[in-house]
Amino acid sequence: MTYEEFFSNVKEAFQDADVSHITEHLAYQFNITGEAEGVFYVEVKEGKLYVEPYDYHDRDAMFTCSAKNLMKIAKGKLDPILAVTLQKLKVEGNIEKALKLKSLIGEKKK
Repeated sequence: MTYEEFFSNVKEAFQDADVSHITEHLAYQFNITGEAEGVFYVEVKEGKLYVEPYDYHDRDAMFTCSAKNLMKIAKGKLDPILAVTLQKLKVEGNIEKALKLKSLIGEKKK
Protein backbone atom coordinates (compact mmCIF):
# COMPACT_ATOMS: atom_id res chain seq x y z
CA MET A 1 0.00 0.00 0.00
CA THR A 2 1.31 3.44 -0.87
CA TYR A 3 1.18 6.43 1.46
CA GLU A 4 -1.47 8.04 -0.77
CA GLU A 5 -3.72 4.97 -0.56
CA PHE A 6 -3.21 4.73 3.18
CA PHE A 7 -3.92 8.42 3.76
CA SER A 8 -7.13 8.16 1.73
CA ASN A 9 -8.23 5.23 3.93
CA VAL A 10 -7.38 7.12 7.12
CA LYS A 11 -9.25 10.22 6.01
CA GLU A 12 -12.29 8.06 5.24
CA ALA A 13 -12.06 6.32 8.63
CA PHE A 14 -11.98 9.65 10.49
CA GLN A 15 -14.70 11.39 8.44
CA ASP A 16 -17.48 9.72 10.45
CA ALA A 17 -16.22 11.09 13.76
CA ASP A 18 -18.68 13.41 15.48
CA VAL A 19 -16.63 16.28 16.88
CA SER A 20 -19.43 18.82 17.16
CA HIS A 21 -19.39 18.51 20.97
CA ILE A 22 -15.62 19.14 21.27
CA THR A 23 -15.10 22.77 22.17
CA GLU A 24 -11.36 22.75 22.69
CA HIS A 25 -8.70 22.75 19.99
CA LEU A 26 -6.99 19.36 19.49
CA ALA A 27 -4.09 18.76 17.11
CA TYR A 28 -2.43 15.41 16.57
CA GLN A 29 0.44 14.49 14.28
CA PHE A 30 0.82 10.91 13.07
CA ASN A 31 4.18 9.55 11.97
CA ILE A 32 3.65 6.35 10.01
CA THR A 33 6.51 3.87 9.90
CA GLY A 34 7.18 0.96 7.58
CA GLU A 35 4.89 0.37 4.63
CA ALA A 36 3.02 3.56 3.61
CA GLU A 37 5.53 5.66 5.57
CA GLY A 38 4.58 9.32 5.87
CA VAL A 39 3.18 12.07 8.08
CA PHE A 40 -0.28 13.58 8.50
CA TYR A 41 -2.28 15.45 11.09
CA VAL A 42 -5.75 15.38 12.58
CA GLU A 43 -7.11 18.63 13.99
CA VAL A 44 -10.36 19.46 15.75
CA LYS A 45 -11.07 23.15 15.53
CA GLU A 46 -14.35 24.98 16.16
CA GLY A 47 -16.36 21.75 16.04
CA LYS A 48 -14.89 20.57 12.72
CA LEU A 49 -12.45 17.77 11.95
CA TYR A 50 -9.57 18.22 9.54
CA VAL A 51 -7.28 15.44 8.30
CA GLU A 52 -4.39 16.68 6.15
CA PRO A 53 -1.16 15.14 4.78
CA TYR A 54 1.28 17.58 6.41
CA ASP A 55 3.45 18.06 9.49
CA TYR A 56 1.73 19.94 12.32
CA HIS A 57 4.37 21.75 14.33
CA ASP A 58 2.07 23.24 17.00
CA ARG A 59 0.57 19.86 17.92
CA ASP A 60 -0.76 18.67 21.26
CA ALA A 61 0.47 15.11 20.78
CA MET A 62 2.41 13.04 18.30
CA PHE A 63 1.72 9.39 17.56
CA THR A 64 4.15 7.02 15.87
CA CYS A 65 3.06 3.61 14.62
CA SER A 66 2.70 1.41 11.55
CA ALA A 67 -0.07 1.96 9.01
CA LYS A 68 -1.54 -1.43 9.92
CA ASN A 69 -1.83 -0.60 13.63
CA LEU A 70 -3.26 2.86 13.00
CA MET A 71 -6.00 1.41 10.80
CA LYS A 72 -6.85 -1.10 13.52
CA ILE A 73 -7.12 1.78 16.01
CA ALA A 74 -9.18 3.93 13.63
CA LYS A 75 -11.61 1.05 13.00
CA GLY A 76 -11.95 0.30 16.71
CA LYS A 77 -10.21 -3.07 16.45
CA LEU A 78 -7.23 -2.04 18.61
CA ASP A 79 -7.58 0.05 21.74
CA PRO A 80 -5.07 2.94 21.64
CA ILE A 81 -4.16 2.51 25.31
CA LEU A 82 -3.52 -1.20 24.77
CA ALA A 83 -1.46 -0.34 21.68
CA VAL A 84 0.80 1.89 23.80
CA THR A 85 1.12 -0.84 26.43
CA LEU A 86 2.08 -3.37 23.73
CA GLN A 87 4.54 -0.83 22.23
CA LYS A 88 2.62 -0.78 18.95
CA LEU A 89 1.97 2.94 19.38
CA LYS A 90 4.35 5.59 20.68
CA VAL A 91 2.87 8.79 22.13
CA GLU A 92 4.68 12.06 22.81
CA GLY A 93 3.31 15.37 24.07
CA ASN A 94 0.23 16.19 26.13
CA ILE A 95 -0.99 12.80 27.37
CA GLU A 96 -4.31 14.21 28.60
CA LYS A 97 -5.14 15.48 25.12
CA ALA A 98 -3.71 12.34 23.51
CA LEU A 99 -6.20 10.24 25.49
CA LYS A 100 -9.04 12.19 23.87
CA LEU A 101 -8.18 10.52 20.56
CA LYS A 102 -9.96 7.38 21.77
CA SER A 103 -13.25 9.23 22.28
CA LEU A 104 -12.80 11.12 19.02
CA ILE A 105 -12.50 7.85 17.10
CA GLY A 106 -15.39 6.28 18.99
CA GLU A 107 -17.86 9.09 18.29
CA LYS A 108 -19.64 8.46 14.98
CA LYS A 109 -21.93 10.93 13.23
CA LYS A 110 -25.56 9.98 13.42
